[in-house]
Amino acid sequence: MLGRTANGLFWMFRYLERAENTARLLDAGLRMALTRDLVTAEEEWRSVIATAGQRVGYEAKHATYTGMQTWNHILRDKDNPSSILAMFGQVRQNARQARNAISSELWEAINEPWLEIKDQLAKPVGENRVMDTVATIRRAGTLAHGAMEGSMLRDEGYHFAQAGTFIERGDSIARILDIKYYLLLPSLSYVGSSLDTGQWDQVLRSVSGDRAYRWLNAGQIDARGICEFLILDDGFPRSLAFCHSELRANLAALARLHGQEGVSNSLMREADTRIADLTIEDVFDQGLHEFLVDFMASNVAIGQAIATDYRFLA
Repeated sequence: MLGRTANGLFWMFRYLERAENTARLLDAGLRMALTRDLVTAEEEWRSVIATAGQRVGYEAKHATYTGMQTWNHILRDKDNPSSILAMFGQVRQNARQARNAISSELWEAINEPWLEIKDQLAKPVGENRVMDTVATIRRAGTLAHGAMEGSMLRDEGYHFAQAGTFIERGDSIARILDIKYYLLLPSLSYVGSSLDTGQWDQVLRSVSGDRAYRWLNAGQIDARGICEFLILDDGFPRSLAFCHSELRANLAALARLHGQEGVSNSLMREADTRIADLTIEDVFDQGLHEFLVDFMASNVAIGQAIATDYRFLA
């Protein structure tokens, strides 16, 4: 496979995952803000912007955190290179670059929602339209992943796409958990008795894990349980353990197809060694922030190694 095509597939699904995760975060913020008074809602929007990693750009243009300012910045601001509109534009651009390696069903699942999203974001999004717009973006991600699973050969293109998905998903979950943890509990104390239950509920909603977590934990919301669920539960498709497992499998498949392993496989084995048999007590003994920083650094290194191993630029 040409490096240009591999690069397109890898980054197509990285940007798709990033856009979908940002939409999930925005959806959770919208739902939480509806239950807050004006002052508390402003803090909620501040936390959404911080978690999305867009605080510097936002505060360069806005002095306050209102809902409409926040969601329009995240969705469509032309000066925001991390807006969902910009990210989905990158999804389509990379899909075009890899057009000969994807199915017609997957192309349609990217192109048609892109036209709909571009139309919905052509002008500022008001309160009466924002939930529908976020739903369109989330649905676009679901359709694209479904089209890929149902129509693509399990060849190297598929595995590059999957590797991009799980590199990005792991980074997003780790970042959300890290920033939210510090917003809620600035110390690394194990005890979570002073935590705002509503904010922890938003953590779960922002990764679409609220129903699964409640089903497994009889509705009990506590910081330790949520951290364990999002880090170590390999049955939840957005946990760090699950992302780690899927990334490992796809890198192994690429190595088999190419007849040799690369640096990314070695780094993956090192990451396996660090996470094997890990318990939530081990995570908190190390420090949650320190663990997540290590995970994100390892994730970045693996992503860069994939680009080097298969000769395309990350």
